[in-house]
Amino acid sequence: MNVSDYLSSLFNLTGKVAVVIGGTGELCGAMAEGLAGAGAEVVLVGRSQEKADARLAKISAAGGKAYFISAEADSKVALEKLLAEVLQRSGRVDIVVNGAGVNSATPFVDISEDEFDRIMRINVKGVFLGCQVFGKYLVDRGEGGSIINIGSMSAVVPLSRVFTYSASKAAVHNLSKNLAREWAPKKVRVNILVPGFFPAEQNRKVLTPDRVASIMGHTPMKRFGESRELIGTTLLLASEAAGGFITGSEMIVDGGYHAMTI
Repeated sequence: MNVSDYLSSLFNLTGKVAVVIGGTGELCGAMAEGLAGAGAEVVLVGRSQEKADARLAKISAAGGKAYFISAEADSKVALEKLLAEVLQRSGRVDIVVNGAGVNSATPFVDISEDEFDRIMRINVKGVFLGCQVFGKYLVDRGEGGSIINIGSMSAVVPLSRVFTYSASKAAVHNLSKNLAREWAPKKVRVNILVPGFFPAEQNRKVLTPDRVASIMGHTPMKRFGESRELIGTTLLLASEAAGGFITGSEMIVDGGYHAMTI
């Protein structure tokens, strides 16, 4: 067996269908490209047709197959309609990425109830409902599947300035581990992909010069991550051949940030 055949036997997703909620964003968009590159038919889910078209063009240019469905991540009705449409168009779902999220750098004492509710609604309720709707389908189908929830370093180690976001991501980590335990007998794997510091739309507002200096001082690799560097971990978690015994794990991709102490 040559190298290409060997790698294909581990990571080939041909015949699989991957739903990427938040796939119009920078990080999940790169993950979607990786899933398509490995052979999966990818469904990008988000709100921006313009961003979706740009990502779909990249996937198509690389020979991949994908389409876009607009849906709100924090609505069970919308997600149920999403699942029904995907099943009608693609016939199945095998991989789900729950990656919709928002952030804020509001000082703690100034955080309004509306801001708190908005962040919790999208970051926690969105993942909760995504797991509920698609997890039920995967469990009932009885063929297994992979759910990848996007976590955060702020759920692993305390980070300043992002109080509500940190609390929301801690909930995502806890929920994911609980579901991993619950659904392991059904061969439905639930894992958390934990990016370190990757510049993206939701965190650019908090990347002030002093904060960037602090991050670089605490990151052994002395740089931000690039979105393409999430693809390998995504394929590992999505693939039954390579990652079929991985569930309930926090897969950290952070340039060594979490390992830094003094």
